[in-house]
Amino acid sequence: MTQFRPPRWLRGRHAQTVWASVFRLPIRLPLTHERWELPDGDFIDVDVMAAATPDAPVVVVCHGLEGSSKAGYVRGVLRELRARGVGAVAINFRGCSGEPNRLPRFYHSGDTGDLAFVVDKLRAAHPGRALALAGFSLGGNVVAKYLGERGDAVAPEVRAGAVVSVPFDLALCARNLDGPDFMARVYRERFLRRLRAKVAGKARAHASLPVDKARAARTFAEWDHDVTAPLHGFQSAEDYWTRSSAGPFLPSVKRPLLIVAAEDDPFVPPEALPRAAAAENPLLQLEISHEGGHVAFVHGPPWSTRRHAERRVAEFLVAKLRGER
Repeated sequence: MTQFRPPRWLRGRHAQTVWASVFRLPIRLPLTHERWELPDGDFIDVDVMAAATPDAPVVVVCHGLEGSSKAGYVRGVLRELRARGVGAVAINFRGCSGEPNRLPRFYHSGDTGDLAFVVDKLRAAHPGRALALAGFSLGGNVVAKYLGERGDAVAPEVRAGAVVSVPFDLALCARNLDGPDFMARVYRERFLRRLRAKVAGKARAHASLPVDKARAARTFAEWDHDVTAPLHGFQSAEDYWTRSSAGPFLPSVKRPLLIVAAEDDPFVPPEALPRAAAAENPLLQLEISHEGGHVAFVHGPPWSTRRHAERRVAEFLVAKLRGER
């Protein structure tokens, strides 16, 4: 419970979460932006960071809800990986690169198909090269679910995973953010405003999209029931939450998986953290701090802050990629 301790000047779940999201200088890295065509006729955009050598390992990085490969935490972990000589592919989930995807659908917390496509593409391009997976928030749910639902069938090149601030129980997390608390309303509306705009913009090309229901949604329960579920083959919000939550898949994970979490995460309540699964599956390394917020874990002085979770993700994955225990 002492993996991370916040500095005195930045205590509290909301201070950590907001500071980490808002107050961060841009990180410049040598990245190549590429468009990869998907088998269903859609596409994803990725940012590729070359490794120190052609045979050096590569980490696939997945962002959170309404994030992108440009998110500060994505660029932060890429910088940590580059310092250790490891390459990376930062995925933009469908519609998150700044250009709408083609099909009348988006991305969601349980959609592991595009991650599987990226892994298979990297394996085909360079057979035998070691790979690892990293994910933050929604992207962490995708990574954990991918590893768990495939179990022993995960490709041998995939050596490990690391996730941060994951909503392992989507129902609990949605209800938590749908609560009456003022900051919950702030976070909720911030996300829903972006999602509504995305649906409205895409409806020009796809008249079948539920624009009116999207515009009317004021909670995640309404959004997931009226938008996420029908667009992605679920019967309801509850069906989506049940089938897409990574928590139930954790007992089947067969690769080392680091889980970084905070008890004061304003998005993920403590009861959603997978303590029982970690106690039963020795491949799960659960590091829970009392404080840290959501995808934050900021420490250091205000003029030169650092991010504990990004460093831990890079340290853990590089160690596993090098065969260390």
